[in-house]
Amino acid sequence: MAPAANAAPAAAPAPAHAAAAAADNPYERGPAPTKASIEAVRGPFATSQTTVSALSVSGFGGGTIYYPTDTSQGTFGAIAMAPGYTADQTSLAWLGPRLASQGFVVFIIDTLTRLDQPDSRARQLDSALNYLTGQSSVRSRLDSSRLGVMGHSMGGGGTLEESVSRPALQAAIPLTPWDLNTNFSRDQVPTMIVGGQLDTIAPVAVHSIPFYNSIPASSEKAYLELAGASHFAPNTANTTIAKYAISWLKRYIDNDTRYDQFLCPPPSGDLTISQYRNTCPNS
Repeated sequence: MAPAANAAPAAAPAPAHAAAAAADNPYERGPAPTKASIEAVRGPFATSQTTVSALSVSGFGGGTIYYPTDTSQGTFGAIAMAPGYTADQTSLAWLGPRLASQGFVVFIIDTLTRLDQPDSRARQLDSALNYLTGQSSVRSRLDSSRLGVMGHSMGGGGTLEESVSRPALQAAIPLTPWDLNTNFSRDQVPTMIVGGQLDTIAPVAVHSIPFYNSIPASSEKAYLELAGASHFAPNTANTTIAKYAISWLKRYIDNDTRYDQFLCPPPSGDLTISQYRNTCPNS
């Protein structure tokens, strides 16, 4: 399938001090962030996408890769993302261009079957990352040392499982995660867990909060609880999810400390957040 392009507004030239900071950190991509920029539906990079057929891969069910078209700033970090139980990639499709336009290669996968459990989804995320970095048509656009994972529901459980299995990952974001395993004490990957306050399928008291508590304090971690949100909040465009996911991925995959301001101190006065806990980056 031919790639489909999506235009993005032109970014203003970076000021001299921003250019100097970028020289200090070779992974910075894009202009200095603002509240408006992380809440925007599209970031500074134009994007394209390409479909990966399930028939052309092994270990997972294919998917769609979203990526920045700009090659002038070097390679980008990459994220593999898994849907939840009975769902497919379309349930998270809104996140593809939204994250890619901020400077990431994003691979939203389909699973082998829609009934796959978290441990299987973790293995499939692993296979997807290996395909993305080793065989995909966009492999030259990404930095294989700067990878992350995301997922919803059982895909969120798979995200946590994969973080334990692949400690070299730079970031993980489980979205309203579900997993019978509640012990992630071996998780060394910077992890932001997003829970739904009114989730009755993966109640936060049984899933998200115990997951967060089990991750050692020595690992950077955050727990963001969406006020009044159900289990399915991640399945439609959500500014709160997007802005904090962007900030977390930028901070840890790109090592971009310009995004610290959105993570620490914890956000206050945001009525879309019922609870927020974190270790604060590099505190």
